[in-house]
Amino acid sequence: MDFHPTEEQAAAAGLAARIFGDLATHERLGAAGTGSDAELWKALTTAGMTAAVEEIGLLGLVLLLEEQGRTTAQVPYAATCAYGILPVAAHGSAEQRHRLLPALGTGEAVATGAFPVRGRITAEDGRLTGTAPAVPWLRDATHVLVPDSDRALWLVRTDAPGVSTCPVETTAPWSAGRLTLTGAEGERLGGDSAYEATLAAARTAFAGLQAGVCAGSLARAVEYTSTREQFGRPLSTNQAVLLRAADAYMDTEAIRVTTYEAAWRIDQGLPAREHALTAAWWASEAGKRVVHAGQHLHGGMGADLDHPVHRHFLWGRQLDAYLGCGSELLAELGATLAQEG
Repeated sequence: MDFHPTEEQAAAAGLAARIFGDLATHERLGAAGTGSDAELWKALTTAGMTAAVEEIGLLGLVLLLEEQGRTTAQVPYAATCAYGILPVAAHGSAEQRHRLLPALGTGEAVATGAFPVRGRITAEDGRLTGTAPAVPWLRDATHVLVPDSDRALWLVRTDAPGVSTCPVETTAPWSAGRLTLTGAEGERLGGDSAYEATLAAARTAFAGLQAGVCAGSLARAVEYTSTREQFGRPLSTNQAVLLRAADAYMDTEAIRVTTYEAAWRIDQGLPAREHALTAAWWASEAGKRVVHAGQHLHGGMGADLDHPVHRHFLWGRQLDAYLGCGSELLAELGATLAQEG
């Protein structure tokens, strides 16, 4: 395994860090409410940050999503890449790739996914019926990647007949919505293995997003405790504060390294289902601990809903729930290992 980024991956991550850092400010995030920042999304697509994912792979995407997570930038970047660019590039036909990838790369099209399978959507002769109660960034999406109860993948246009959406507010401001399909026409994407491969890549991508959220939360806590004084000395000199921050750092690194391993294996075409589950479990369980620690280390300021660290808390808890929660992921991981044994 080699987790060192390529020249292209490092350059893309550096550019993403500058764009997110310049535009995903606390003031702009507050102004966006629970919606997406259209100007930031345009800046990302114009700079080629979405189209680049075809070249830099999943590991490169994870590096970019870390930068989004550090700033909790409200754009449909993770969803478009995980449920649009990557699955279309990996499982789409030549015609689908030619038709869809350019639009996804320029931001003209925005994708999301009704993942994972919950048995709520059925397909008959290419017509889909059912409901997905909370789909991230659905309000921005032009296409939804929908798995049916048999784990076949279908691309559905949000403006197609038989498709209805309504806004849903989630813990984090993810422009989510409720998707209802009533005999909606779907376009089949990939074969029988496409669902598992897409789910593993998406779990890995969102784990990378969580690594960035945790790193951003910890950075804010370190800055605050280093400058905030109590009894004539910085809070960071207290042993309890040091230990809490150290634990949060180790948890963040555990999320990062397991995510990098899963992404590297997927890019190399190696089996990675259990590795993606491991990364998702760390992102769920450890991520929850880190964002709680970040808010706790801010003391009374951490209780301020308008404080920037609170955004990291909301994102960390949302990702914990979205990835499946630790106990659910651990049960699936155990069943997977038992089957392989």
